[in-house]
Amino acid sequence: MQVDEEAVGAVLNRLRRAQGQLTGVIAMIEAGRDCKDVVTQLAAVSRALDRAGFKILASGMRQCLASADENTPPMTEAELEKLFLTLA
Repeated sequence: MQVDEEAVGAVLNRLRRAQGQLTGVIAMIEAGRDCKDVVTQLAAVSRALDRAGFKILASGMRQCLASADENTPPMTEAELEKLFLTLA
């Protein structure tokens, strides 16, 4: 599956944001911060990663269903559903 070039920038921004948040979570744990604060930030990281994954799937959906590569069969609806559920 190929990701639309326009979507790549948005995905990379989300992943970089998640990376920064995860670095913050690690620092919070090392500093002995309150469990509630750590879990809140972990949830934010998780949401950022989910959104990046959904963006990749959404932007690549058309290519998955109608693959231009003759050697690679298009993905079935069941395969696409499995990808979505992987993120859920």
